Amino acid sequence: MLKPSMEKALNKQMNDEFRSAYLYLSMAAFFEGQNLTGFASWMHLQSKEEVAHGMKFYNFIHERGGKVALETMEAPPKTWKSPLAVFEATLKHEQKVTAGIHKLVELADKNQDHPSHAFLQWFVTEQVEEESSVDDIIQKLKIGGTSGAALLMMDRALGARAPESE
Repeated sequence: MLKPSMEKALNKQMNDEFRSAYLYLSMAAFFEGQNLTGFASWMHLQSKEEVAHGMKFYNFIHERGGKVALETMEAPPKTWKSPLAVFEATLKHEQKVTAGIHKLVELADKNQDHPSHAFLQWFVTEQVEEESSVDDIIQKLKIGGTSGAALLMMDRALGARAPESE
């Protein structure tokens, strides 16, 4: 059985994961409007991945006898200055998500909630990958600059991203 403080914190993270999906879907729409379909495809996959993360929390809360509490979501931004600005915002967002996961691990440890601690380790590892992959894209966008050819090459590369199996 989940302690009330852990249940509340897990629900917050679940909702944050769903908000992430909503944000990335908005970023996909932005890229589609720029005719950067590879960038859009990357963000669509990212959005789907975040929904899957949210569902992991949803299912874990139920498995532990807790109650899921879905919240309303604010509309995400709709425009950015450039593809680089989108990915810089993405990295900042992922760092915020990472901080939330770390707080959950600390709470699980404080409560001696070993099942939650074990569950959260997957997310700790996942966040390292999330931040690293986004930072890699940022570095490539900085190298390529605003050149149309560089953006088209990145668009092609990002469009080749395959869905991950969970």
